[in-house]
Amino acid sequence: MPCVPNVFTVPIVVSCCAELLCIEMGQMVHSLSLKLGLYVGNSAVGSSFVYMYSKCGNVIHGSKVFDEMELRDVVAWTALIVGYVQNEESDKGLGCLHEMHKTGEKPNFRTIEVGLQACANLADILNGRCLHGYSLKTGNGCSRYVQSSLLLMYSMCESTEGAHVAFCEIPNKDIISWTVIIAVYARSGSINECLELFWDMQISGVDPDGIVISCMLSCFGNAGKDYECKAFHGLIIRRNYEFDKMVSSSLLSMYCKCGCLDLAEKLFNGPCEWERDSWNCIVAGYGKVGLETKCIGTFRKMQHLGIESDFSSLSIVISSCSQLGALHLGKSIHCHMIKSGMDESTSVINSLVGMYGKLGNLATARKILFMVDRDIVTWNTLMSAYTHNGISSEALALFYEMILADLKPSSVTLMVALSACSHLAALDHGKRLHAYIKDAGLECDLSVATALVDMYVKCGQLQTSRVVFDSVSQRDVVFWNVMVSGYGIHGDAKSAVDIFQQMEASDVRPNAASFLAVLSACTHAGLVEEGKDLFCRMRDYSVVPTLRHYACMVDLLGRSGYLEDAEAMVQSMPLPPDGAMWGALLGACKIYNNVEVGERVARLAIDSDPENDGYYIMLSNLYGSVGKWKEAEEVRGIMKNKRVRKRSGWSAL
Repeated sequence: MPCVPNVFTVPIVVSCCAELLCIEMGQMVHSLSLKLGLYVGNSAVGSSFVYMYSKCGNVIHGSKVFDEMELRDVVAWTALIVGYVQNEESDKGLGCLHEMHKTGEKPNFRTIEVGLQACANLADILNGRCLHGYSLKTGNGCSRYVQSSLLLMYSMCESTEGAHVAFCEIPNKDIISWTVIIAVYARSGSINECLELFWDMQISGVDPDGIVISCMLSCFGNAGKDYECKAFHGLIIRRNYEFDKMVSSSLLSMYCKCGCLDLAEKLFNGPCEWERDSWNCIVAGYGKVGLETKCIGTFRKMQHLGIESDFSSLSIVISSCSQLGALHLGKSIHCHMIKSGMDESTSVINSLVGMYGKLGNLATARKILFMVDRDIVTWNTLMSAYTHNGISSEALALFYEMILADLKPSSVTLMVALSACSHLAALDHGKRLHAYIKDAGLECDLSVATALVDMYVKCGQLQTSRVVFDSVSQRDVVFWNVMVSGYGIHGDAKSAVDIFQQMEASDVRPNAASFLAVLSACTHAGLVEEGKDLFCRMRDYSVVPTLRHYACMVDLLGRSGYLEDAEAMVQSMPLPPDGAMWGALLGACKIYNNVEVGERVARLAIDSDPENDGYYIMLSNLYGSVGKWKEAEEVRGIMKNKRVRKRSGWSAL
């Protein structure tokens, strides 16, 4: 008598077909089961086919089998949910879990585990927390698999607090649990927490592997702490982890993130054979610290070796071409991108638009914008390029074009548009933008408010700019600086000093730009004592004076007739004076007919730049203003002997 499959043998055979991904054999068994009527009153057979079809990638067929089943127990529901999640349809898996709950069928630990996996894939922390609560309520939270899935779910949802709670609930922590929790803290660069976990793991008897070490290196890189990076590198060498490929790649990435390109370069030039990700990492590292030549050189070497670049490194290489002004090289990289099909990435497109725009090839930049799928950043980049090239009217036109295309401007878009209004002194357009900002509820956005104040200042509407300024309660140093500078530009130095003092009283620390703005205001108004006091107060805020700060003070003292004090400041300052400073002081000597100081200053100025005709001419004019025509002629004679010629003027008319 021939043997006939029954409800016990079929699920076993189907399970084998699933593990071997043998869908054809599974379909044959499915047909045989239908003929033998094995589905009737038995969910195990149907569940096995749901699982088999899903495992083989045909979740649609698995779903049909599920719908045809008369009896659906927790195993059948779980098989379908697993199928959806394994086939990257986690949203449908969660939907199925909700339907299961509505029918009154209670999930088991496997259902909860796969449900948490779906939440992790979708970064759906709300449903994840619901499942966490349900698992604790029903006792399924004691399952080792559920505990691990909870930890992973909170990790994928970037919930450090939730991950910590889930980790503490695991009684017997294995290497995977330790790795996940360290990775959670590493993502935010929490060095102290990562180090504490790293040592606790070893105390508990679990030795770190290459993945854990890589997570630790990622933490140091994200924190940007170069000293800690080097110290941990020493630990890696002592424990012989440096020969692990993953660890070596993470070391390289860490040093690139921290800006330690000398160490990254030394590591990269070592004996290790680097893979694509590491090449892209060093290229990006060079670009981020301003080593554009090395960035492009390494990229060219990658091309020669046939190593593919990624979108991130391509964007940085294009930006490096922009920084170097290498338009021809940028065009060749653009061609390479088109040939290799890498010209569809939005980030790369934005870099291309930025490069062409910055280097003055605006026609190509605009052409790229309208050839591809673009996001708001692409529009912003081209608008910025127009403004950078002094074509602010085109930037505004592009803004209105974007509005007509039903695109919602970001705060950056509005800042660029307001900057264009400032350059054009286009008050009407600025007011229109202000109305749009009010309607959009963006008045409280500090960056937008700063651009608004600056626009009104440059359009001559100082009173309106102050109204906008007063309407913002949370102010940073940049916001204060714009208002200080605004009063200075309009010649109201006393108000500039008053606003500066209000900034100090509001516990906002002035920076170098703050002092430059208020000193410039004092210079134009001749507020000598206030200027001296402010210059001395820079020390209180640990602000080191730059050449521009000294130039303001020299100009202020010179204009006010304190020529000896101005001369003393020039000679005592730790920085070499520039031409503008010498010119300002010589000009002041001429105004006050002070030949004695003028001669000394001119001698120092000429020694610093013997080819500068302006110094000779200003000294000659100084002599002429007091009737010393002989000395004036001698200066002209020196110019002639040294072959220093007066530069010819020209006109654009």
